Amino acid sequence: MIQRMFHTPEGVRDVYNGECQRKQFLTRELKDVVHSYGYCDIETPTFEYFDVFSREVGTTPSKDLYKFFDREGNTLVLRPDFTPSVARAAAKYFLEDGFPVRLCYQGSTFINNSSYQGRLKESTEMGVELIGDDSIDADAEILTMTVEMLKKTGLSEFQISVGQVDFFKSLIEEAHMSEETVMELRELISNKNHFGVEELIASQKLPSKLEQAFLRLPQLFGSSDILQEAKELTDNPRALAAVRRLEQIYEILKLYGADRYVSFDLGMLSKYKYYTGIIFQGYTYGSGSPLVKGGRYDSLMGHFLRPAPAIGFALVMEQVMNALERQNISTDIENRSALILFDPKARACALQLAREKRALHIPVTCMAMDTIRSREQYIEYGEKNHYHSILLVDENDKITTIERKTDQ
Repeated sequence: MIQRMFHTPEGVRDVYNGECQRKQFLTRELKDVVHSYGYCDIETPTFEYFDVFSREVGTTPSKDLYKFFDREGNTLVLRPDFTPSVARAAAKYFLEDGFPVRLCYQGSTFINNSSYQGRLKESTEMGVELIGDDSIDADAEILTMTVEMLKKTGLSEFQISVGQVDFFKSLIEEAHMSEETVMELRELISNKNHFGVEELIASQKLPSKLEQAFLRLPQLFGSSDILQEAKELTDNPRALAAVRRLEQIYEILKLYGADRYVSFDLGMLSKYKYYTGIIFQGYTYGSGSPLVKGGRYDSLMGHFLRPAPAIGFALVMEQVMNALERQNISTDIENRSALILFDPKARACALQLAREKRALHIPVTCMAMDTIRSREQYIEYGEKNHYHSILLVDENDKITTIERKTDQ
């Protein structure tokens, strides 16, 4: 039992020392990007009523939620996803004047999934929600902000893959498939299983053009050129409208200068059922999981009795940190910290020196030297903990800057 106290439960981990410093630095940098677009911070509770994430909302399956009860017997869950929480808060506090609301957040999400693939059960997410705007400008703004945030981390080689839920849904409605068949087809398309799709579609006896559209879906990804191909695959008005919207968004992305980071994937399907329009994921090499996920969810606000269009995304900090490490991209953190080592007789001088430096926003650690350790051991401590400067104050209040062996 005592040995167990020193370990974290499966699926969670401690973040400390340099890693923690880099993570917090990146968080501040990314917040600056979000704020530069006019988004305001919001904090929602770590746990909510179960209904906020129920099956009707179309978020994480119940079996993957951390559930518990309050004193009144209500079922509560640790949030697995920020979007429904922010949507609930927006329905309660905002939207009174009918103007769009721009909100941003950061915090932990919790999913009780299997850890056999090494996935964490607690993740740190940063994200935004733009509520009350159904325009192509809103879609383009969100995609551009995604690009800008990934660039801010130091990544230069990444891709935002954009899909359109309405394209798939319109074809499904035209095919009149059963719910069970649709679920199987979604899984096959998501896995890019062309042969599986071919076998399933062959059993449906669909019109030739509709059949070809489904068969092409697993491979319907790439540059903006695939949008023209998608339009040639169908005469379905809703499907064509979905593709035209992607074309319009792409033209705005060119104005932002973000188009070079964007590709399209009309076979992209999300497990979150609340998505209604564009959906997207951000990838970079060396990382099998997406760094960022997002999309439009025009029906979700209606669940909280305040119907409104909305779009947003969430960036997973752990995935970003892993990608930076695998690509050997360092985080440039300005280190101005100082270590003041002083003789107890020089305490007044040392503390005055510390106050002066802290007034200049320089982090300072003060340490009185005793006779148990040598001066060299104290300096070695400063080296090990990467202080930018080490200052020695002797018993006569003389201040000496110690030359460091390294500046890492």
